[in-house]
Amino acid sequence: MTSTFRTLTVPLDGKASPEGLPQFLVRDDVLCWTRREAGLVGFGEIARFTASGPERFLEADIWWRHLVLEADITDSVELPGTGPVAFGSFAFSKKSPFESRLIVPEIVVGVRDGRYWLTQLTVDDGELTREGALAALDGWLSGGSTSETLQMLPTPAAPSAGDGTSPTGSATARTAVVVRPVPLAAGATLHTGSLSEKDWMAAVAAGVEEIRTGALEKLVLARDIVATLPAGVSTAKVLRELAQRYRECWTYGVDGLVGATPEMLIQVEGRTAQARVLAGTLDRRDAHGEVGIPMEYAERVLAGSEKQRHEHEIAIQSLTSQLAPFSEAMNAHDEPFILELPNVWHLASDVKAELAEVEGHVPTCLALINALHPTAAVCGTPTLVAGALIRKLEHLDRGPYAGPVGWLDAAGNGEWGIALRGAVIEDPHTVRLYAGCGIVDGSQPEAELAETWAKFRPMLEALGIRS
Repeated sequence: MTSTFRTLTVPLDGKASPEGLPQFLVRDDVLCWTRREAGLVGFGEIARFTASGPERFLEADIWWRHLVLEADITDSVELPGTGPVAFGSFAFSKKSPFESRLIVPEIVVGVRDGRYWLTQLTVDDGELTREGALAALDGWLSGGSTSETLQMLPTPAAPSAGDGTSPTGSATARTAVVVRPVPLAAGATLHTGSLSEKDWMAAVAAGVEEIRTGALEKLVLARDIVATLPAGVSTAKVLRELAQRYRECWTYGVDGLVGATPEMLIQVEGRTAQARVLAGTLDRRDAHGEVGIPMEYAERVLAGSEKQRHEHEIAIQSLTSQLAPFSEAMNAHDEPFILELPNVWHLASDVKAELAEVEGHVPTCLALINALHPTAAVCGTPTLVAGALIRKLEHLDRGPYAGPVGWLDAAGNGEWGIALRGAVIEDPHTVRLYAGCGIVDGSQPEAELAETWAKFRPMLEALGIRS
């Protein structure tokens, strides 16, 4: 860039409503990170960084720090997520051809603790003013790839297939084998992905055999399915549906990658880092017919399962051991809690750490991600053995699935989830969905297959497909 990178952040008065940030999800090309009513949305693009390979996180970190080092920043709000912000999505595997990316938007709307703000970002020489930023926001809200404006935004109702366009993604060949009959929206069809159900269950069985040899403790295997919607896919409607129904998750949208993840890889605010680790899953549909409160069922069946708790302990140990070198203090609860979502229950644990200075400075979000990813929750352990076995058994390039997704600002703050419960919108009519399961000794292929369908459910329903 030859021009100075400049940003203006001002309070956004008069936009507050009970809907919070999701009311701004009115465009199919929106950048999104939201939980409950708070988070960030971005419009437009003034800069982009892409990389692939094992150094993708560190290369992105260097690019971002250089970009903001001499930036002209005017910020009257001064909260995490104000000033310069970039949204990002990274490949799961260092061997993936998928281009990891940081995207700097033109306009960002943020909400935190009921406070709204607006940031305009530019590399042009024109003056940045509050009036100009508001005009730019109104332009994005009213002139997007959907016909809705902020004032006309309806309250989300039952999910349905949309008719908007969607961001372009890396297209891959479609398949043609229908995997199971389900009620479909607007003539939609559902197809197998890289492996049939039978072949994927065989991969799970092979993984269990490898674990029993002692080569590894845990393996995470993923599978994909492809939904084709002739009426078209509306990214904005998908994101609003996810944000409304999965309020305890972080709803994300970056360049055609969409979803609602329950797992926080790393959140950094000042010198405090936090993570939410998930491992151990129970489909809520399995509770039908049970006597008593459903949560009691989850506590008995999920928290009382030696297999599920063992899987969770491996995930916690993976995260804490990788985070320890960057921390001067760390706190993780001895007992996991039950995270209740509309589709499943999870065993979950929150980890909090006070970051130590490494070589004279507190590590950045991306430096931490470089050390933490991939955790046992999405890969397995030992990492190198599990990663090699994943490539052998999955027959799938995960792309951004199970990779870090989120945002960072110039002050070093950021939130990066693991891209789970999501999909890639490959073209305006095609969506590739991903789901995975932790495999340990005692895992049953049929049960693991059923778990993938429970994890597909958020995206299927957001697309208007009732599974």
